[in-house]
Amino acid sequence: MKHLVFLFQLLFLLHSQADDAALIKQLLSENLDNRTFAFADVVLASSGKKVIPLDCKNAAHLHITRAIRIALDQALVTLSHEDSPVRKLRRINEASRYFEDALMLSINQNPGLRCEIPPTKKGDLQRSGYPDLKITDRNTGLIAYLDPKLVESKSLHSTLRTFYYEPKHGTLKINDDAIHLLCGIEHDGKEGQWTFTRSHLVDLSTLRVRLKAEFQASNAELYPKK
Repeated sequence: MKHLVFLFQLLFLLHSQADDAALIKQLLSENLDNRTFAFADVVLASSGKKVIPLDCKNAAHLHITRAIRIALDQALVTLSHEDSPVRKLRRINEASRYFEDALMLSINQNPGLRCEIPPTKKGDLQRSGYPDLKITDRNTGLIAYLDPKLVESKSLHSTLRTFYYEPKHGTLKINDDAIHLLCGIEHDGKEGQWTFTRSHLVDLSTLRVRLKAEFQASNAELYPKK
């Protein structure tokens, strides 16, 4: 945890003050490519908020997860229809928005829950970035963040990186102590005729993640106008 706090202090605070060479050497010395971090520690270090482990014996936790599972079951059927708007898309990744909207609509039909796009620290409603949805239990105030992810069935157990969390201070969307859930939505991979087969609800409180450190440049920086 101490290393994470130091790392995020570097990323958020030191760049404008530190000597670039010294900062680069410090980052490289952390051997980040070969280390893993508890996602709960990453969230706490970057946002100051705690990740609440899912408790299957807690009534409020069960209320939220049951509503999610019902919404997922409905969305799998609806978005697999021949007339589904998803089948008009060029890329399967573009279907995530349809699942987010379907889940919000279904969960909000439960009078005890509210599902919405989580605002950033600045109060902006931003669809991109983790997490995609925020669910609030109106009776207890319990909050769960939900992140739908599409995954092709044959790639379910691959080592391809598909989960990303980029903690930028201004656009950070984690503003509460909360449960953190990911719903993996399987599809058959048939381009333009996708059928969604099943879903997986994952508690992220035990997830371990890696930090990929890389130096980047945009096309505008590579090819400046003359």
